[in-house]
Amino acid sequence: MLENIRESSQGLTAKIILGLIILTFAVAGIGNYTNSVDSSVADVNGEKISQDEFNKAYQAQRNRMAQQFGEMFETLSADANYMSNFRTGVVDNLISQKLLDQHSAALAIRVSDERIKSTIRNMPEFQVDGVFDNNRYLAMINQAGFYQSSDFRDYLRTEMTRRQLTQGLVSTEFSLPYQEQMYTALENQQRDIRFATLDIEQFKGNAEVTAAEINDYYLANQARFENQEQVKVNYITIDVNDIANSITLTEDDIANYYQNNISQYTEQEQRRVAHILIEFGEDENQAQAQAEALLAKINAGEDFAALAKAHSADTFSGENGGDLDWIDAGIMDTAFDEAAFALTGIGSVSDVVKTEFGFHIIKLTDYKAETVKSLAQVRDSIIAKAKNEQAQDKFFELQQEAARLSFEFPDSLEDAAEAINAKIKTSDWLSRGVNAAPFDANNVVDVAFSELVINEQLNSDVIEVNDGLAMVMRLQEYQAASVKPLAEVSDNIKAILIAEKASEQAQAVAEELLAAFKSGTDISEQLAQYGASMETKAAVTRVGSGLDASLTREAFKLPHPSEGQISATTVNLSNGNLAVLELQAVHAGDAQPAPQLSQQLTQQLAQTAYLNYIEALKVDAEIVRRTVQAPTTPY
Repeated sequence: MLENIRESSQGLTAKIILGLIILTFAVAGIGNYTNSVDSSVADVNGEKISQDEFNKAYQAQRNRMAQQFGEMFETLSADANYMSNFRTGVVDNLISQKLLDQHSAALAIRVSDERIKSTIRNMPEFQVDGVFDNNRYLAMINQAGFYQSSDFRDYLRTEMTRRQLTQGLVSTEFSLPYQEQMYTALENQQRDIRFATLDIEQFKGNAEVTAAEINDYYLANQARFENQEQVKVNYITIDVNDIANSITLTEDDIANYYQNNISQYTEQEQRRVAHILIEFGEDENQAQAQAEALLAKINAGEDFAALAKAHSADTFSGENGGDLDWIDAGIMDTAFDEAAFALTGIGSVSDVVKTEFGFHIIKLTDYKAETVKSLAQVRDSIIAKAKNEQAQDKFFELQQEAARLSFEFPDSLEDAAEAINAKIKTSDWLSRGVNAAPFDANNVVDVAFSELVINEQLNSDVIEVNDGLAMVMRLQEYQAASVKPLAEVSDNIKAILIAEKASEQAQAVAEELLAAFKSGTDISEQLAQYGASMETKAAVTRVGSGLDASLTREAFKLPHPSEGQISATTVNLSNGNLAVLELQAVHAGDAQPAPQLSQQLTQQLAQTAYLNYIEALKVDAEIVRRTVQAPTTPY
């Protein structure tokens, strides 16, 4: 058979066909290399916002919302329209950030390498006992997803540049007294109203719902009836506190720690000094002569405090007799520091001392000698610190061992658990929303729903939940998102449709009543047919009136009543009922502003200025938006 195929392929027709096939593959191959697919979600003045940028921003915002609103966000996320608007909002934020970055570049706003370095070294998150720790720095930025320190520096530079631009914009805003008075008067305004409430329940008895309507609603709103994706995992944990509790210290260990860290338990010598400062001015020699003349007066017995108040260029301390309060060695100018700590007796005065600020005369007013806390005083603290330090070392060692074994034996946690003496635990069902600790951390949830854990069913990498807790997990059970069957949600849909139809009927009745009321007709009898009557409320305030918030809000939107003109409207109340509302009178409010109002209004103006600034950038920009979908895998 193979021989027949070989012989048949030698003919002219076969060669032509073969040539066409080769040409087709060649052209297709060239097309794949030359026509890459544009997966960006937007284009801002020629710069693209990638799908990856969107995915990260989307997941970060989703996690923030889940933490803030809990189960409520899970309900909202089942609404397709809400999530569509949610994705649009994420893209809008990315566009705004891109515009800020572009405008910062156009304005030549820069953040120096030295400032970046200084900012990082001074961030408390990267410090141990108040000192920058490079190992902690690298561990924390890796945990945040920055696997190269240069990536974190670039991120920080971008954020600081944006902040520099926005702060320069919003810090110029201010409010004026007349604006504060107008705002206060409106806030304190009171209104007299009348309203009648139509209970929607009475309209539900007339609402009929067919099986076809229930089916149509089910098909059109399946996202509302979806069981959320869930996962159960087996996991092991490495906890610094557990490690610390297992450590035993000897008396020698405690004594050695005390001696090796004696500086932590030492209160340095302190001095309280006063000074008189004579600035250089235009004639340094004249300034020095003035300082020496004042020193001569002090040595002759004149009051130091009085001379400081009268002559010192440091007017703030001068008002207090030149007092600079307590100082430690090394915090003042070198020459000043040396002279101050050379004074030996309380009341003694230095010679004239020259610094970059001018000429000083320094007086020692009080003194605290160096003190060292005894071992007995700090014993409990030493035990806790020493155990924690040893536990931290063991913590990182166990992490490395767990990481190695969970990678070498990816189909089971048993080897890693045995090596680090940990118990394999099983989680409850986890969702992408709010979970119990330790699964309340965003990075833990992301890993639990990752492709590695769910699809490949392998051990995860070591996850640093926080500074003292790490874990490794693997899949135990997975439930994909699924739509509930119609039979299960039919009654729920029927109730929704009945409520919608009842609301429509109530709205129609309310509009008829409003029209009659505005024409001057007494609607008391009509209201009585629906079990309602007019209720009067005087001096209603914007806040704290005790009324439904929707009713109060609409009451303050209505125009002032005038002769021959009824100011009224219908209101959808928060409980689903409807109301017919009339505004009867408006009373002016107190216009005396609160002390903090100026700051509040300035903040509001600053926020408005920022939003207007972004909108102005958008007007002048070329922005192309593309349809975006939710990421299929978390970041």
